[in-house]
Amino acid sequence: MSPILESLNWRYATKQFDASRKISEEDLTTLKEAIRLSASSYGMQPYEVFVIENPEIRKELREASWGQSQVTDASHLIVFANKKDVTPNDTEAYVNNLSKTRNIPTDELGGLNDMINNNVVNRPTEDKANWSAKQAYIALGNLLSTAAQLRIDACPMEGFDTQAYNRILKLEEKGLNAAVIAAIGYRSESDPFQGLPKVRRAPEDFFTEI
Repeated sequence: MSPILESLNWRYATKQFDASRKISEEDLTTLKEAIRLSASSYGMQPYEVFVIENPEIRKELREASWGQSQVTDASHLIVFANKKDVTPNDTEAYVNNLSKTRNIPTDELGGLNDMINNNVVNRPTEDKANWSAKQAYIALGNLLSTAAQLRIDACPMEGFDTQAYNRILKLEEKGLNAAVIAAIGYRSESDPFQGLPKVRRAPEDFFTEI
């Protein structure tokens, strides 16, 4: 089995973390960079990522997560917060960054600027929020895969009170919304879910080759 598939078979949605074990700064930096390098539509990255270690804040977030222990027991909690709206200012910031990074005059990027505004910015606000949340999920996938290769456990979670998270982390003030979270750290030896065979559809029932 290839190392990549071996890592993906090793990982599972960890239910019980060893609260005594912490992710090293080096590995945390790698995970953050993997998130930052994630693909996104137009490369705009219409979300922000909160890496939370503060125990008091995590205690509050656990209460907003129906008491799930992963929120407080994992080494870190990652919150992906998508933009609730995407405006011409966001397009301008992206185009300026692109211009600086690739040394392209901004006046040569006018077509791209207009295309993004037409295809994204001019859509209804609800559509834009759904679009930005989808981009955050792509980054979540990168986090899970990279963590598995580092033998760091993770648990992606949607079971939380979004409005409570927004209030605790003051996301509304930034025009953000908590889309999805992931607890990362190391599994507890007492977690009964580790080692269970993965339940997945058979390849012949899953893939269609045309």
